[in-house]
Amino acid sequence: MAISSGIKRRTLFAAGLGLLTAPVILRGKAEAAATGETNKMDLTPAPQINQFKLGSYKFTVVRDGINISENPHETYGTDQDPEAVKALLSANFLPADKLVNGYAPVLIDTGSEVILVDTGFGAAGRARGLGKLVDGLTAAGYSADAVTVVALTHLHGDHIGGLMEDGAPAFKNARYVVGQTEYDFWSNKAREGTPAEGGHKAVLANVVPLAEKITFIKDGDSLAPGMTAMLAAGHSPGHMVFHVESEGKRLVVTGDTANHYVLSLLRPDWQVRFDMDKAQAAATRRKVFDMIATEKIAFLGYHMPFPAVGFAEKQDGGYRFVPKTYQFDI
Repeated sequence: MAISSGIKRRTLFAAGLGLLTAPVILRGKAEAAATGETNKMDLTPAPQINQFKLGSYKFTVVRDGINISENPHETYGTDQDPEAVKALLSANFLPADKLVNGYAPVLIDTGSEVILVDTGFGAAGRARGLGKLVDGLTAAGYSADAVTVVALTHLHGDHIGGLMEDGAPAFKNARYVVGQTEYDFWSNKAREGTPAEGGHKAVLANVVPLAEKITFIKDGDSLAPGMTAMLAAGHSPGHMVFHVESEGKRLVVTGDTANHYVLSLLRPDWQVRFDMDKAQAAATRRKVFDMIATEKIAFLGYHMPFPAVGFAEKQDGGYRFVPKTYQFDI
């Protein structure tokens, strides 16, 4: 067989080596699968990440994990007939009896700062297949020590669980940015003996130890160059969204303003069990997503379908989620 002079001998050798070793690798995995010997193959899935650029800023979205629950109508549309909730899910090609919830912290590399927004479940979630943030950052080429700012949209457990690791700060070189109203509410001893006591204890364990390194912010404050906070209360008393702008391109990190791409966006007025002030949360959803839809701004929602980034289009009195494709790649 003639070999083209354009193919180097060492390239052909490397290709041949790959062809020779591939059957061995595949046979080993097949044998392991047949015998149950897991030491011969790695069954741990790689962490899911997605990277894109907004102007000169580089975004890395990490899937901290997923949670599957039953009876969506017990969480979304709690003021509606359960059949209406099921019908809306079915009309949008989704199961009516089960729900998948994902969690999507994001790292924003501005060139001068490495900003992490929300931290997932951390160690407390790993037994349930959650808490994959740090592994995802590593896969993307970032160490926890590279993070210079940790900004929190609010202080619910799935956003603050990754702040501490083995009793020490997980991001030891970072400063922290937290809404003043949010911190004051959750750190207050008045939460003891109330339904908010669990959240209070989580804040005492994960956030209060970092207080000396926290910058407390309010509506309109700057977190870093090109990044501004906006109060978006209702889901929690001091919930924030973050506006990001680079080279004239904009994106809003919406946190938990909307928690489901159909049930929260198409029906923004429906009550959600996890919203602390349900009327205010509904009004905030309309305010934020009217802005996003009208101005055609991209948004990243913590619980949107991975990679959790897209656009909102006004539709039928609510908003249709349009996931990103190649807008940020060209």
